[in-house]
Amino acid sequence: MARPGRREDGAATKQSILEAAGEVFAEKGFGQATGKEIAERAGTNSAAVNYYFGGIDGLYAEVLVEAHHRLFAYEILKKISDTPGSPHEKLNAFINGMFRAVLGPASSTWPLRILGREMLTPSPAFPSLLAREILPKKQLATAFISEILGVPPDHPAVARCGLSIIAPFALLLVGNSQMLAQAAPTTGFSDPNAVIQHFQKFIAGGLSAIAADMCQE
Repeated sequence: MARPGRREDGAATKQSILEAAGEVFAEKGFGQATGKEIAERAGTNSAAVNYYFGGIDGLYAEVLVEAHHRLFAYEILKKISDTPGSPHEKLNAFINGMFRAVLGPASSTWPLRILGREMLTPSPAFPSLLAREILPKKQLATAFISEILGVPPDHPAVARCGLSIIAPFALLLVGNSQMLAQAAPTTGFSDPNAVIQHFQKFIAGGLSAIAADMCQE
C-alpha cells in the first residue's frame, strides 16, 4: 500500500526540480547545465531527474513549456477570446497581458530569461514548446487579427501583422532594462502603462492602415 502523503511528496519533489532547473538553465543555458547541479539545488539526487523527467533533455523541454505558460497562460488567452467584445478589445487585452509580463517584476525571474535564451539559440526542445504552448496561443491571437483585417486566418497579411505585433515584445524579452535605457535614454520603459498604451495605439493604427489598403485592392 502507498504510504500517506507519497503522491504529495512526489509532486513537491518534481516541482522543486523544475524550479531549480529553471534557475540553472536561466543562468547557464541548456548546454552548460548538468543534472547533478540541478538535483543538488533542488535538494534531491540525480536519479530523480531521470525518474520524473526522463533525463535532462526532457527536463529542459518541460521547463520551457512551464516558462511560456507562466508568461501568458493559454487559459487566460482563451478567456479573453471567449469574452464578449470587439476583436480590437480582445487584441488590446492580449497586448496588455504580454507586455506586463516582460515589463513587470516578473521580468527578472527565470521563465523570461530562459525564453530569451531560447529565442536567441533554439534548442532541440523548441518543437515541443511550439506544439504545446506557442501554436495553440497563436491560433487564438490570429483570430483577433483576421477579424480586424476582415480576411481569413490563413491570409498572408495576417501572418505579417502577427509578426509585427510580436516583434517589439520579442525585443523586450531578449533585451534588458540596461540595454533599453542606453538605446532609448529619453523615452524610458519605466512606466508600463505608458508603454502598453503606446503599443496598443501603434498596433491598432498599423492594422487599420493595412485593412484600409486591403479594401482598396
